[in-house]
Amino acid sequence: MTTDEFEHWFERGVTDGLPVVPPTRERVERMLRATRRERDELVGEMAPNYGRLTVEKAAVNAVMAGCRPEYFPVVLAAAESACDPAFSLHGMSTSTHFAAPLIVVNGPARARIGLNSSFGVFGPGYRANATIGRALRLCMFNVGGARPGETSMSTFGHPGRYTYCIGEHEEASPWPPYHAGRGLAADTSAVTLFAGEAPHGISDHASRTARALVGSLGWSMACLWNSKHFPLYSHTMLVIGPEHARTIADDGWSKADVARHLHEVVRRPYRELLPDEHHGEGTNLRYGKTPPAPEALISKFPSVEEIHIVVAGGTAGRFSMAIPGWLGTKNGSRPVTRPIEFD
Repeated sequence: MTTDEFEHWFERGVTDGLPVVPPTRERVERMLRATRRERDELVGEMAPNYGRLTVEKAAVNAVMAGCRPEYFPVVLAAAESACDPAFSLHGMSTSTHFAAPLIVVNGPARARIGLNSSFGVFGPGYRANATIGRALRLCMFNVGGARPGETSMSTFGHPGRYTYCIGEHEEASPWPPYHAGRGLAADTSAVTLFAGEAPHGISDHASRTARALVGSLGWSMACLWNSKHFPLYSHTMLVIGPEHARTIADDGWSKADVARHLHEVVRRPYRELLPDEHHGEGTNLRYGKTPPAPEALISKFPSVEEIHIVVAGGTAGRFSMAIPGWLGTKNGSRPVTRPIEFD
């Protein structure tokens, strides 16, 4: 066995492929002091192996990920969300699909821990974003047993399986924050976990009305999963850039208006969704004994409620991002929102 303290953790098989911070007793104790919860308290049973994730085990993985102690309450909220049956971590972790848990942070916690919500929000450069997302992944890896090619059978995965954590840019948003629409007070801190693919970029530098811009965003999302998958299998998150959000809000549109318009406008006739010699995949629409009429319009999005809208990113650049989810059926994943409990 090597005497190199970093190589040692690779040999133990507890890393995500990158070096980890050695979880010394002193470091773990420092992490535990950031919460009032007892070290042996059960956070949840983490799929797919349903390992018992205690507060102490979460602290060990947070240390290895490089978290500062003040990030730990956010890690705990994200881990609890992952263990919620509604999130369906077992299915997401073992599927051949490529979703990863996206952590969206709202409220005062963002400033408190220095979480990036602005320029380069999905990219590198911010310790809080990088290490909080990584801490959840290490919990999934070391406690849940989601190991690539063993229990985690994603055909491709995506870079968010290293770390996937953003904040909503509430200060640049013309609308109430995302978590306020999910039953929490706007001034509380919260985490939402969303099982999502990698972000799909959308560019629109020309639209100057809400109707034109939302239509442009929606039709750019028409190929998510597959161009003939009307309706989608899943929930969808639309991360609207601040410039786009201002254009939409200046016409008096709310987030709810955006979702309704997307559901109502992005539709194709049923006949165009059937497989043919040029496109072997077809609609995944469920129906009874009688199929819809050929000209019946089928929406890309299964319901308004399955469209989730967040404002994030830098204040310059007319871009937005679409993130398809993993299975919105009763056996699939639903976003889970939880408050963050600071001391």
